[in-house]
Amino acid sequence: MAASPLPRIVVQRLLRIAERRGLDPALLLRRTGIPADAVRGGVVPVTVAQAAELTQDLWILTGDELFGLGPPAPLGSFQLVMRSVIHVADLREGLKRLASASHVLPGLTPLSVEIDGALCRIEIDTSRLDDPDHLVAELLLTLIHRVLGWLGGRRIPLRSVELPWPAPDYAAQYETVFGVTPTPGADRLALAFDAALLRTPVVRDEQELANYLNDQPRVWFATRDYGVTVADHVRRILEQGLRGHWPTSDEIATRLNVSTQHLRRLLRQHGTSVGQIKQEILRDAAVASLRRGDESVESLATRLGFSEASAFRRAFRRWTGRSPAEFRTSRRAEETMLCAIAPKTARP
Repeated sequence: MAASPLPRIVVQRLLRIAERRGLDPALLLRRTGIPADAVRGGVVPVTVAQAAELTQDLWILTGDELFGLGPPAPLGSFQLVMRSVIHVADLREGLKRLASASHVLPGLTPLSVEIDGALCRIEIDTSRLDDPDHLVAELLLTLIHRVLGWLGGRRIPLRSVELPWPAPDYAAQYETVFGVTPTPGADRLALAFDAALLRTPVVRDEQELANYLNDQPRVWFATRDYGVTVADHVRRILEQGLRGHWPTSDEIATRLNVSTQHLRRLLRQHGTSVGQIKQEILRDAAVASLRRGDESVESLATRLGFSEASAFRRAFRRWTGRSPAEFRTSRRAEETMLCAIAPKTARP
């Protein structure tokens, strides 16, 4: 499958913002390891991680989460808003707090929320933005949509997206981001979804919020679809086991308000089980750690709850067909190959 052009499109516009702010685009490319040819549409793709790193660099260099393209939005503004919405009961209250914060905190773009029958419509006031490439406007639109989905742990299908500018060359990519084809040339920047979704409970906690904030802005650029099946709910509950206590089948069933037997039947209909989902979570956590290379196999085994490293090694081979050492060796070979294709200058 071909790589998405979206990160490259984002990077192109970030570099134009950098030029407007008097920054050196070539230096920024070297700092983030993005080949200039990739930005122009070469063979080597721009990755989501690279687009996110460039965004972070511009945040730091401008001291502004809107890159200085509007009233100042000091670093940490988004974190402050998110900490105010994490403890609400449902998405209705969460959206109220987002809208209130947008009108109170300096530098935030004002939101207005209208519920008309079965539809909830959110308008974003972009009148104070100096944003000719519409990058900040698009990021704000994506951010609101993604935050609501993250808070509720589910996908928020959009009924409409309205853009107050003509369709750009990359308009076909909008459907990948929003799940609908936007209406260009509208009066306001807006999105709409079924108002019934406002009753969705907020399922996140402080630790999940910390992880979410640490993953900014990568999660804004990555295509993400929060699942709503029973298996998705079970996975989300089980993932808490990575922090210590692994919930039992009985505990999961209680949280989902079903009997343990019924939960097992529901999972069988999806071709899975509590045990299988737990193994998938352990596998994903192990692979992520070995890719980062920031902890020993022994420490990783202990963190994942294995009694000894040998038991973890056997499980990892069962999951991937390779030992942890073989996996790390193959990763180093891949990284060497990528470096040969697109050498990365070390950051100062």
